[in-house]
Amino acid sequence: MSQEEIKKYTVIQDSLEGKLSVKEAAAALNLSKRQVIRLRNGVREKEPHAIVHQNQGRPPAHTIPEDLRRNIISLKLSDLYQNANFKHFQELIEKHEGIKVSYSTLYGILTQANIQSPKKRRRFKPHRRRKRKLQEGLLLQMDASPFPWLGGKAMYSLHGSIDDATGKITGLYLTKHECLHGYFEVIHQTLIHFGIPISLYCDRHAIFLSTHSGKLTVEDQLQGKVCNDTQFGRAMKELGVTIIPARSPQAKGRVERLWETLQSRLPVELKIAGVKTIEEANEFLKTYLFEFNSLFAVEPEKTESAFRLLENIDLAAILCVKQKRRVDAGGVFSFYGKQFKVVTENLPAISTPTSVLICIHSITGVRVEYKGRIYPTIPFLKPPKAENPEPKEKKVTVHVPPDNHYYKYGQHLVKRISFDETDQEILDMPHGIFLGKYKKLA
Repeated sequence: MSQEEIKKYTVIQDSLEGKLSVKEAAAALNLSKRQVIRLRNGVREKEPHAIVHQNQGRPPAHTIPEDLRRNIISLKLSDLYQNANFKHFQELIEKHEGIKVSYSTLYGILTQANIQSPKKRRRFKPHRRRKRKLQEGLLLQMDASPFPWLGGKAMYSLHGSIDDATGKITGLYLTKHECLHGYFEVIHQTLIHFGIPISLYCDRHAIFLSTHSGKLTVEDQLQGKVCNDTQFGRAMKELGVTIIPARSPQAKGRVERLWETLQSRLPVELKIAGVKTIEEANEFLKTYLFEFNSLFAVEPEKTESAFRLLENIDLAAILCVKQKRRVDAGGVFSFYGKQFKVVTENLPAISTPTSVLICIHSITGVRVEYKGRIYPTIPFLKPPKAENPEPKEKKVTVHVPPDNHYYKYGQHLVKRISFDETDQEILDMPHGIFLGKYKKLA
């Protein structure tokens, strides 16, 4: 028995012997009179054993079994879950291992085993956050993040966009480098699953904004000079989406924090799924973004969505690269050293070479936009040139001016100059001059 239990037993014994009243015993033990009476009855029947709590030495009913505790620790130390933070590890073992424990219990088990979370938390800095947009679809933040997403040292760029009002990921696409194709694929996923947003918030990368946009002077602007849109900017203008360029990463902090979360979680998810290539990763991301949204998305202040629905829009004719070319009267044009022919019977007649827009898409290939309509093309091979017949031998005639020509006037008055030496004698002359023996001077 402990000292506290010995003291309690002594007071109860004095109360039984009449040395202390029930009220005095309750005051001495800081208990109620009802509790003192219960202890007195217990001591009469069981003597000192009534003072000891009946659960002493018995493990709690809600305690974690030792086998389960060791299993959790071994899973965390395994190569599969080693890089997962504690919260993500709790979700993973519930999903893949069928182990459901609270976060506080998991945290206690792992910290007692001297296991630290791989996610580093920096010191809190006070920052005034911009208020979220009121409706879903009013503003999407877009960016790309280079990171070894597939493990190892190879860096890949993950393109993505997040809704400002709800925090939902609207598109994810992985490529080797940050590129136009990656952003077009993110926009394509957004348009298919959500709709057309009102505006995009992105950085000042050359994909979004022309490099000459900030070089126009006031005089140039007054003269009406403008910078050409980039291919991405042109596509967004056709969809009616406004591009808002940010001047610092902190301005689009919501998408920057998204990369911090994904860099902690996504490599572990890809490793568990056995993803090793970019193609497999992009297939995995098509369903992962909805799983992510179910965990982290929030409700907007206004439930009405601001996304506009797609209505008979050919996305392949918008999310593509467009360049001008000239088509001849036969509907043939040259593009990067290749010849293509427009295939359609309804193409308006082109009497003279006309400028058209060539639409290059990764799926639909090369198509032509002419007077608001899209036409397919096929490769065109020029007919081979006919072989030239053997040239006829031409007779070489030497023109000899007549004697009465003015260049020959008076030639009979001048004696002709002739040389008696032969060609060999002329060739031997330098040999004798340069290679002959030197004569001693007298």
